[in-house]
Amino acid sequence: MKLVRWGAKGAESPGLVDAQGTVRDLSHHCADIGPEMLLPDRLARLARIDPAGLPEVPAGTRLGTPVGGIRNIIGIGLNYRDHAAETGATLPAEPVVFSKHVGALAGPFDPLPSPGCAKLDYEVELAVVIGAPAWRVSEAAALSHVAGYMTANDVSARDWQIERGGQWVKGKSAPGFCPLGPWLVTADEVPDPQVLRLWTEVNGERRQNGTTADMVFGVAVLVSYLSNFMALEAGDVILTGTPAGVGMGRGEFLKPGDRLELSVDGLGRQGITVT
Repeated sequence: MKLVRWGAKGAESPGLVDAQGTVRDLSHHCADIGPEMLLPDRLARLARIDPAGLPEVPAGTRLGTPVGGIRNIIGIGLNYRDHAAETGATLPAEPVVFSKHVGALAGPFDPLPSPGCAKLDYEVELAVVIGAPAWRVSEAAALSHVAGYMTANDVSARDWQIERGGQWVKGKSAPGFCPLGPWLVTADEVPDPQVLRLWTEVNGERRQNGTTADMVFGVAVLVSYLSNFMALEAGDVILTGTPAGVGMGRGEFLKPGDRLELSVDGLGRQGITVT
């Protein structure tokens, strides 16, 4: 099942994508795709709805973040072997954990406003969305706490991240720095999150072309690990790291007018213009 939120920013309605790729209106069945709708029984209820009986959303309608009411965005750094190598970093012995402010959230096609930094960068990532709350769960049980997956872009101001005291959240949290979607794909449609290809193009040039098989710590490890330090709640988003090819590794950063295209296999494509 592919779930979406559509409409003007701040006034999105719930929807789902049918087998033909048409967005259908779910607003007669739920108020929003928020944390409460990500619990296993609620998702099961939505899965029983026949999309053919739902009204079509007009083509071209804006898509927002697929999940509303997100309270926590947890990032994982240096989690791809090739990315760690391109930055000259040693592979971490434990996951590198940071946060992004929820004010960074954006839709998958919203423009990215440059905040005036000198080193604006892109990072295609697999985003994991928690469904069933998780506190000290085992790796074996971890994936049962996942509601679904999304394409994400962990936009970063590298100068703010690295040259302003080393506190990553400062370089990760400006408005527009966390585009999600276009869809939330429920976990039953992603049987193995470690076999997904992900890529980024800048102005038509392929910059990133990796696979989640290259993760240092896989999704089950990350969910279990984080749950030993914090109680993960429905709607929490985990950004799982990015493969090689980021601007920092190439010494090439984004500028106004640049066009980003990025995707994770089966999770949909984003299209973002820097303004």
